[in-house]
Amino acid sequence: MTYLFMGYTVIWTLIAGYVVVLGRRQKQLKKEIEILEEWNSDF
Repeated sequence: MTYLFMGYTVIWTLIAGYVVVLGRRQKQLKKEIEILEEWNSDF
């Protein structure tokens, strides 16, 4: 039972880390889109 718990803990930790990484990338993409929209509005 201990190995099962450890396995689930590792998997859920990896999934949580992946979600955090995706959230950071999404924020970066939003900033880039805002910059592009500013450039587009200048023309």
